[in-house]
Amino acid sequence: MPRVAPSVFFICMIPSLSSAKIVSEQINYQQAGTPLQGYLTYDDSSTAKRPGIIIFPEWWGLTDYPKHRAEQLASLGYVAFAADMYGSGATTSDPTQAGAMSGKVYKDLDTMRARGQAAMDVLKNDPHVDPDKIAAIGYCFGGACALELARSGADLAAVVSFHGSLNTARPDDAKNIKAKILVCTGGDDAFVPPAQIEAFEDEMRKGGVDWQVNVYSGAHHAFTNPDADKFGIPNIAYNAQADRRSWAAMRAFFDEVLGPVGTK
Repeated sequence: MPRVAPSVFFICMIPSLSSAKIVSEQINYQQAGTPLQGYLTYDDSSTAKRPGIIIFPEWWGLTDYPKHRAEQLASLGYVAFAADMYGSGATTSDPTQAGAMSGKVYKDLDTMRARGQAAMDVLKNDPHVDPDKIAAIGYCFGGACALELARSGADLAAVVSFHGSLNTARPDDAKNIKAKILVCTGGDDAFVPPAQIEAFEDEMRKGGVDWQVNVYSGAHHAFTNPDADKFGIPNIAYNAQADRRSWAAMRAFFDEVLGPVGTK
């Protein structure tokens, strides 16, 4: 997958990693002629190939939040790429528009999966990445994107969904999943109720998938995002404890599946 020369957004020193130099770049790529703008970040002080992690954003698009998560992953030693699922790096702060934008992608699973694959190709072709160790994480809408990429049969090693939708129009595609799966969901999330979780677990069993589901008590939808409450949408709220626990679960999961990396 060709890409243009990156634009360096910033270079910063992280005190806890004495020689770490975290570099972030805008990456222009495409899917079926649609221009996409992703956000790549990594520790440039290391020459070793390392696992790559795709981050699929919430329905707001490629905002600062998924970029921040990418930077966190880079500080742990991964190469992280926050993907663009809408085109031209589009974002919104309007819930109605966000619903329309994400709904358009939800209704076209072929495009959703293809854009996920396009993001994966960026990482596979990056010289810092071990192409055999690529994982995907996603938040809310992005959790669904990560799971659909796995259902497509992509060569992912691991997938983590944070408060993502678990429904799919193609449950039989679970048989294509190669990745190990970790789902982190809220115990009080009305958008992902127990019946949806049970259906997902049944789907995974029938597909012969290696899966885990962590349910966090008292947590609603979007529980990892500190800004979740600002829109005043019912059932959407930050939960610091669930945020902390789910991030720790992801790190342990990646250590197991991808192997230790960097300085943690």
